[in-house]
Amino acid sequence: MLRVMTWNIRTGGRDRGGSDRLDQVVEVVAEQAPDVLALQELRGFDRGGLMAEVASRVGMSPHLARSCFGQPVAVLVRPPYQVIEAGSLRRPFHHAAARVVVDTSDGPLTVLGTHLYPYSGGRRRMEVDWLAAAVRRAPGPLTLVAGDLNSLDPTVDHTERLAGLPTLYRRRHLRRAGGGVDTRAIARLLAAGLIDLWPSSNSGAPEADGLTVPTRFGGAEFAGMRLDYLLATPAVAQRVRDCRVIRGGAAETASDHYPLLTELDLTAR
Repeated sequence: MLRVMTWNIRTGGRDRGGSDRLDQVVEVVAEQAPDVLALQELRGFDRGGLMAEVASRVGMSPHLARSCFGQPVAVLVRPPYQVIEAGSLRRPFHHAAARVVVDTSDGPLTVLGTHLYPYSGGRRRMEVDWLAAAVRRAPGPLTLVAGDLNSLDPTVDHTERLAGLPTLYRRRHLRRAGGGVDTRAIARLLAAGLIDLWPSSNSGAPEADGLTVPTRFGGAEFAGMRLDYLLATPAVAQRVRDCRVIRGGAAETASDHYPLLTELDLTAR
């Protein structure tokens, strides 16, 4: 069974003038023991050996994608899974997008780990189109998009929830000129043939069970939302055995996002 987890750890697990949450981040990763881990908001991880240090603590090999505008992202892989190739998507993502191809019993699994633009639905839509193109170029039918997509599910009515947010944060999720709630980013990925793993694996579950922000750590820009996603091609979705939000323990205060984990019926070659 291959375990894939995505998690925005908020500003590298450390707060300017505040707490250092990295030990809690490492604790959660160690408890969940993912084989593939997509991390976002890795501020400072691209210098001073911090990425290698954290990867060593959790027993994984890191593949970092640097950002010109925002914060790096990374995809980490645990032995015995072997990485066939790794790199960054060469597009001007605000944060970054990492591409890692893992050898599995059923062929190469392409993992695209990213963190989409937080402030504009139009910019998110552009970044999503770059992701969809990368999915089409993947070497085989097994592809998974993982990350903080800063986007709302088009199958849910978000009007009431957004109404309670301060105007500054509400605007991030609204279309311009009174066009309503902006769910175009996720809608485009679904239209590209990807399957949203949390709802597809939790039919009939309360919507609240899938919310990934905020945690008890806080987050004034959130109003109980699902912003973190695992979206997969049908060949991956057919192999899903579980998909859940990780709550409780250190996950409550290690970040303002909860981790999202799926288990796939795949093994190392």
